Amino acid sequence: MGSNIRKGSHTVGRLTCHIVWSTKYRYKVLHGDLQIRCRELLMQVCESQEIEILKGVVSSDHVHMHIEYAPKLNVSDILKRLKGRSSRLLQQEFPELKKRYWGNHFWASGYGVWSTGNITDKMVDDYLEHHRRKDSGDNTNFILE
Repeated sequence: MGSNIRKGSHTVGRLTCHIVWSTKYRYKVLHGDLQIRCRELLMQVCESQEIEILKGVVSSDHVHMHIEYAPKLNVSDILKRLKGRSSRLLQQEFPELKKRYWGNHFWASGYGVWSTGNITDKMVDDYLEHHRRKDSGDNTNFILE
């Protein structure tokens, strides 16, 4: 992507986050062809959703991804697609997984997510404080605190 800013018909912004999720029971099953296929599937999902993978690692029992995504998406739906598609297809393509995973659950429930980006909480607070002071004379601002 040429620019750091995504522009939609009614939006502008840059949303990035670091997401982590693990295999059910933290079984170390992601190796060899299964690890390669998992990587391919995650990349396909991201490409289909216009999600840019800034960096990522498929480890033996968990996945780390640093992604950039459009404002129309949300992290919960992104993870649902990533985990759902990869789980379904990995279990179809690697029948030996059925010995360890019954009930069609390959990934553990839940995930970790941390926002990332190029501005800090202090920068946002300073920006809002500047606007509070700048416009405080005309009583058009309603302070949210």
